[in-house]
Amino acid sequence: MSRKKLEDLLAIEASIQQQWEEEKVFEEDAPAQEGEGRKEKFMVTFPYPYMNGRLHLGHTFSLSKCEFAVGYQRLKGKRCLFPFGLHCTGMPIKASADKLKREVADYGCPPNFPDDDDSMEVAQLKEVTIQDKSKGKKSKAVAKTGGVKYQWQIMQSLGIDDKEIEKFTNEDYWLKYFPPHCVEDLKRVGLHTDWRRSFITTDRNPYYDSFVRWQFLRLREKGKIQFGKRYTIYSPKDGQPCMDHDRSSGEGVGPQEYTLIKMRVQELKGKLAVLAPKPVFLIAATLRPETMYGQTNCWLGPDLTYIALETKDGEVVVCTRRAARNMAFQGMLSVENEVKPLLELKGHELMGTKLSAPLTSYKTIYTLPMLTVKEEKGTGVVTSVPSDAPDDFAALVDLKNKPALREKYGITEEMVNFDPVPIIDVPEYGSLSAPTICQMMGIKSQNDRDKLLEAKEKVYLRGFYEGTLLVGELRGKKVQDIKKQIQEMLVKAKEALIYQEPEKQIISRSGDECVVALCDQWYLDYGEAAWRAETQKNLDALETYHEEVRRNFEATLEWLKGHACSRTYGLGTRLPWDEKWLIESLSDSTIYMAYYTVCHILHSDVYGSVQGEYGIKPEQMTPEVWDYVFQLTDKAPESSIKKEALQKMRQEFGYWYPVDLRTSGKDLVPNHLTYFLYNHTAIWSNKPDRWPQGIRANGHLLLNSEKMSKSTGNFMTLTDALDSYGADGMRLALANAGDSVEDANFETPVADSGVLRLWTFVELTKELLAEKSSMRTGPASTINDKMFTSEMNLKIRETDENYRSLMFKEALRTGFFEYNNLFHQYRERAQVQAGLHWDLVSRYLTTQVLLLAPICPHACDYIWQKLLGNSKSILHASWPTTEEPDLALVKASEYLADASHRFRLRLKAHMSPAKSKKGETAATPQAPSHGTVWIAKTFPKWQSIILTTMHDLYKANGNCLPDNKELSKALGSNPSLKKYMKKVMPFAQAVRERLNTVGETALKDTVDFNERSILEENIDYLRGTLDLEGLQMCWTEECDNERTQEEVVPGEPYLTFTSAPCVILSLVNPQPHTGLFICQLPIYEKDTVASVLARLRRQERFVKPTMKVTFHRYSDPVLGPRMMPNLANPLQGTEELNDKIVLSLKDDAVHFTSNGTSAFLGTKILYMTQ
Repeated sequence: MSRKKLEDLLAIEASIQQQWEEEKVFEEDAPAQEGEGRKEKFMVTFPYPYMNGRLHLGHTFSLSKCEFAVGYQRLKGKRCLFPFGLHCTGMPIKASADKLKREVADYGCPPNFPDDDDSMEVAQLKEVTIQDKSKGKKSKAVAKTGGVKYQWQIMQSLGIDDKEIEKFTNEDYWLKYFPPHCVEDLKRVGLHTDWRRSFITTDRNPYYDSFVRWQFLRLREKGKIQFGKRYTIYSPKDGQPCMDHDRSSGEGVGPQEYTLIKMRVQELKGKLAVLAPKPVFLIAATLRPETMYGQTNCWLGPDLTYIALETKDGEVVVCTRRAARNMAFQGMLSVENEVKPLLELKGHELMGTKLSAPLTSYKTIYTLPMLTVKEEKGTGVVTSVPSDAPDDFAALVDLKNKPALREKYGITEEMVNFDPVPIIDVPEYGSLSAPTICQMMGIKSQNDRDKLLEAKEKVYLRGFYEGTLLVGELRGKKVQDIKKQIQEMLVKAKEALIYQEPEKQIISRSGDECVVALCDQWYLDYGEAAWRAETQKNLDALETYHEEVRRNFEATLEWLKGHACSRTYGLGTRLPWDEKWLIESLSDSTIYMAYYTVCHILHSDVYGSVQGEYGIKPEQMTPEVWDYVFQLTDKAPESSIKKEALQKMRQEFGYWYPVDLRTSGKDLVPNHLTYFLYNHTAIWSNKPDRWPQGIRANGHLLLNSEKMSKSTGNFMTLTDALDSYGADGMRLALANAGDSVEDANFETPVADSGVLRLWTFVELTKELLAEKSSMRTGPASTINDKMFTSEMNLKIRETDENYRSLMFKEALRTGFFEYNNLFHQYRERAQVQAGLHWDLVSRYLTTQVLLLAPICPHACDYIWQKLLGNSKSILHASWPTTEEPDLALVKASEYLADASHRFRLRLKAHMSPAKSKKGETAATPQAPSHGTVWIAKTFPKWQSIILTTMHDLYKANGNCLPDNKELSKALGSNPSLKKYMKKVMPFAQAVRERLNTVGETALKDTVDFNERSILEENIDYLRGTLDLEGLQMCWTEECDNERTQEEVVPGEPYLTFTSAPCVILSLVNPQPHTGLFICQLPIYEKDTVASVLARLRRQERFVKPTMKVTFHRYSDPVLGPRMMPNLANPLQGTEELNDKIVLSLKDDAVHFTSNGTSAFLGTKILYMTQ
């Protein structure tokens, strides 16, 4: 990419952004009165980013969905609002400031850190071991910070110098530093944002603080906030719940409920003897309590460390220390919040222990070794159900078959002599699904890990969702319906406990591994039946754009039960009725979109420190005022606020709400976005018209197909991208990155080419405008004019639909890449026909900038105003109108493009040397000079019969072809096809394959346009693209070649070649500074000046169609070319060739005939351009 081209675009962007700023084009207010300029509105929001660093490309990708949607909706005539807030609530800023203070206290200012990096290495290694395949190998914190250990180093990595870093020890300085940088960066993007409506959160903004306090008062009044013990992700080190935004790893991870199965030790021997006389239980965490009917043994990790602890009921349980830590914070042990082991021992010291297990038909089961038991999940004690768990079956078979392995751990044959117990009938796999699947897949041992994983995937979920219980009180019932009942039965019988732990490892930003704890706290009662039902109504009416997103919402509503909304540490708003608690960062971020509608009236800066135009003070915003402003009541409050101001705020909210679109990463569906729905239905409980209308979730952003990470160097901030590609180049690459909920990919080569494409488009516009006078005017009547017109109409409509569906990659494809290609295709065809038509060129340029403007607004606005001469910004323009596209003409154009491509491939094949014999060099074939295009009027009769039959079957089968067996039967029964039976199915298969590519058109026996007419009207174009001197069109019925008659079908013309005699003539351009020199042209019998000129234009691209060209022969064709050129008079000794002469070939030389006289032309002539 040329830096000069980028600088040209950067200059355009700076100029256009200055104009937008001066004209305040993005500042939108609600119309003053009903009906007064009341256009349809569109409000879009993006989750405000956290202000503890500069924005990166991942932020920009998600918010670009808002940006492109707003750009499109403006063109559709809507009044659009895209406000943007700045989030400061929560623990990270406070924790980072405090960490800086500790580093300064410990290491000085600036700090002199020790070289020891061991702790960071340990943290990284630990993270690697627990990540699943869908995650990166480093935690989010490590990825963002590049693996540096200290907060001071993190600040340095942000480009902040040491003198300024010291100021960040005060948390308030973060709020002063990062928000202005964020706004500055986003303005460089060209964001369509009303910056008057920006604000920071926390109580540092007293207006927002008042808004959040009002919200929580009303939620509590409605019974949506409760106080009590809740299972919550908790950091023992921080002494408080650890919400998503407080984690360095494990965002989105919640508590996982298990049933702890109590297996009583029958004999207290060895190390366990000191625990007598108390009852001792090995406790196993299971997600499938219904499978306990099939237990045959219990697995332990022989090298794991286990501890024995006393429970609050006076019993003793044995498990890993990690599990005990979770239990301690769930009130299950004799001492709360503390692990006090009675005994510590290794797994191998417990091997062969006799156990009594609930539900199983065996009175005694034994502890056995399993090397794959991990400490990171569950309790380290695993129940074994070989009837339904392939892993258990394979491990039990291994122990039975390997005496040496049993002997190593002191396991006798008696301890493994257990058979799987049939407990669940699974469709396809029967009542012993694990042995069955292992036999089917050839699984021999535990070492067949990949096969075992696949086997588990096949039987596990199917057993749960489709299996039927065969034993116990609930026999005959579906497994999925009785899981909870069996759990409750076990707990009631005191044979099990309810236990929770994090689904995956969670590390707080303070470096603590989190547990699940039962905490006294205030919580939002998400999941409460009536509230959930209202939220379900919102979801049912919500546009989610992707079915997967809807399913994720449905799943979240299914499991979400409460959310802790308070904490004691960090920044934020205090609970109005219990001020020792702060409202956590997700909970104050659910309905702040309503605050956008009025904040510009309340305060004129982002901090809420400068009053707005009406002089409203924070303390004047009482709960009753907020109720009135947000239309929860029609009764005006008693307030000292001017009535005019109250009405203005109420009117702003009433006009802009609800939120039409909220875009976000898909990782926020299980938390923020679901809370967003819940809280709207609670606050505006009787006003569904104020509930969210649409949510667009996207995947994460990869950078060049790799996860972004500072530690690997594969990272890009927003400013990096803007400096490297400019706003429009970056925006184009973001649009191209992806539309689905899967991870998208920002490709730097695409951004580079985007800069080049945009610069080229600007230059193309200038070039076309300069050529306007040479273009055709009047009726656009040629077939190419008509085809291009229909293609433009079709692409405009396709792009309209893509934008409407928020499919921006597709919109870029149809509205720029393909649209641009169609113009160049038209240009190429028209230049060898009648030339470009100005009306079509003008329409193309006008519509192209409109189609591209939502994605690349700067270059488009520059072209719109500075080149196309419009008086107002393109931001005030309207989406182009279209006529109904003539699809037959579109297909005709596609046919012409396909035919020319097919012909070029045919020419390439024709020019490929034949395979030579060993030791010989293959001769290069002579280039053809002429061609014949063979066109079929119809298919051969037998093929027409097949097509008709297949079309009938296609329609009868619901627009789908039946399988080949049924198709063969239908075709074989037709007597007219009897003599062609060897060809019937191969032809039918070819049609089937073409159907997959082009659709139902493949089943038609004719085309929707006149093939011959299309080709004949573009014969000059085809001749030029194939570099042929002559091209004729013929029907296949006129061909002597039987194969051509048989194989050429409608819509697929065939080209054959011939070569005519020619003589090479040298053409010299003697003009200085033209870039034209000498070229060699073939001359054919009966050539004219016009045909030679056409050939010259094809060969020399600098000979433009607009140039006038004359040819000059030497008066003396032998001596003339040998004379020293006269630079002052290069045509001295020459004569111009007039348009009436005809060239001929005699004795391998070129002659010309003029006025009935023939003469030798020579081997060289001159040509002049002007």
